[in-house]
Amino acid sequence: MKTVVHRADTRGHADHGWLKSFHSFSFGGYYNPDRVHFGALRVLNDDSVSGGNGFGAHPHDNMEIISIPLEGALQHQDSIGNKGVIRTGEIQVMSAGTGIQHSEYNADTDEAVKFLQIWLFPNARNVTPRYDQQTIPTEGRNNSFQQILSPDKGDEGVWIHQDAWFHLADLSEGSEITYTLKNPENGVYIFVLEGELSANREDLKRRDGLGIWEVQQVNFRAITQSSILVMEVPMLQ
Repeated sequence: MKTVVHRADTRGHADHGWLKSFHSFSFGGYYNPDRVHFGALRVLNDDSVSGGNGFGAHPHDNMEIISIPLEGALQHQDSIGNKGVIRTGEIQVMSAGTGIQHSEYNADTDEAVKFLQIWLFPNARNVTPRYDQQTIPTEGRNNSFQQILSPDKGDEGVWIHQDAWFHLADLSEGSEITYTLKNPENGVYIFVLEGELSANREDLKRRDGLGIWEVQQVNFRAITQSSILVMEVPMLQ
């Protein structure tokens, strides 16, 4: 088993006033040669955008982009005709492929929107750009893993062009659960949304990240009531 730990207070940080962002991996003005990516996982940004503000239209290509609102609502518009609002309890995916432009704004003029923006390298280049969003009901992850993303159309959650699986779990204090990898050659990156827990005996706190590979299972024990995001991804070089 191999591991890498990214404590919350070691992440890159950008404060633009209207945008406060923490970067688990190198992004924008933050560069750490030891933290460029974890396998196919390229970006994990923990963003907070103040009321009425956001990102103007900007381009992407050949990247799988996932947004998960944690608080508030995020307004999206893109160059392939999609326009709408992503709220807490939903997940959005955008396959940039041959190229797409999009904008993201806080849909509320007063309260901040807080969300995770995650980028994965795709397993196929220059695909036709696509967009999707789905509701992820909270009752599906009480002391269990709720799949919210996979490589398979029609499977539970959204799908992407990569052999990756994302799961959310809400754990009660003292509970224990085990995650079994879909592919033992993959790795797992764990991001603690709230609480404290141990993963394969590594103690983690709020917003800590832990990468684990060369394992078949990861055992979790909740020290306090906790919420986690588990991202299984191919271990690209």
